Amino acid sequence: MIRISGLPASGGVSIAALFLAGYVPGILVGLSLMAVAGVWAWRSDYPTSDRVPLGETLRRFRDAMPSLFMLVVVIGGIVAGIFTATEAAAIAVLYALVLAFIYREVTVQELPEILLGAVETTAVVMLLIGTSIAMSWVLSYEMIPQNLSRALLTLTDSTVGILLIINAILLVMGTFMDMTPAVLIFTPIFLPIVTELGIEPVHFGIVMVLNLCVGLCTPPVGSVLFVGAAVGNTTISRLVRPLLPLFLAMVVALLVVTFVPEVSLWLPRLFGY
Repeated sequence: MIRISGLPASGGVSIAALFLAGYVPGILVGLSLMAVAGVWAWRSDYPTSDRVPLGETLRRFRDAMPSLFMLVVVIGGIVAGIFTATEAAAIAVLYALVLAFIYREVTVQELPEILLGAVETTAVVMLLIGTSIAMSWVLSYEMIPQNLSRALLTLTDSTVGILLIINAILLVMGTFMDMTPAVLIFTPIFLPIVTELGIEPVHFGIVMVLNLCVGLCTPPVGSVLFVGAAVGNTTISRLVRPLLPLFLAMVVALLVVTFVPEVSLWLPRLFGY
């Protein structure tokens, strides 16, 4: 587990609890986006595809079962305590590699290029982590988290007010920063503040990640937005305006998750966390 200034990047809480806490908020965000997309499609009178026969649906589901089972293996293993989150990542890679050979999507000759790409991606992430740790050390040395905590609590002692301010900061910073360095930098800054207000660290972890996920979909550094533009063979400028209702839906879901803690905490508590 990565540590920053003596504080784990997970806030010292169970990784399994964080995994479980993300399911219901994720479903809520997905339903919100589906609702907006459905209304949009209905108002625009988009054409519909032919209904897929039940037999074809079952066949496709059967073909997808090995891939879907990866979720059961990874999350089930973490929740059951069979392996750690880090070990789960290695198991997921091995499982995906086996599936790639079974589905004949990867050949042995392609493995060196795939491994080289993985090394390049890992190097970028590790560089981000190293830089973030250095910046976090500077923040800690200059007492910035403590000063920011006092400043926020001076502005207001309202939990609602503090959460709105933190959400606003994370939403803005998420548009300029990748998620990995943002989590590493802002966790040691904001976690002491919310802990002092009596907010569950697991709940706050989901709020932080959801904020930064919204940032991934917004310019100027929205990596998901760039991927979507590439897949759709369009430009960012053409995507921004249609994105606004979807962005609003994500913000509404974020506010629900922020101010209704049970959305995040219900499932972890059900499993005894």
